[in-house]
Amino acid sequence: MVYAIVKAGGRQEKVSVGDVVVVDRLKGAEGDSVELEPLLLVDGEKVTSAAADLKKVTVTAEIVRDEKGPKITILKFKNKTGYRKRQGHRQQLTRLKVTGIK
Repeated sequence: MVYAIVKAGGRQEKVSVGDVVVVDRLKGAEGDSVELEPLLLVDGEKVTSAAADLKKVTVTAEIVRDEKGPKITILKFKNKTGYRKRQGHRQQLTRLKVTGIK
């Protein structure tokens, strides 16, 4: 089984061909191809982690769609002063489908 650990959107994800992963928003339209930076490659029993060898490896993915994460509510409150502040946030995300590891 071939899989890679890639750096995508500030996080590391374990991917293999056909996987769908959700990462922080990437520039591009639906159907565009994106290259992800590999940090580790496992090909059966062979593990590749040397930077020189990883420069030869390409992990490609296709943008499926852009989406938003769950709503996060931020509340700030100070007792006896009447200070209350409410704020919401939804993270911008991109859904990717891994098309190849070469």
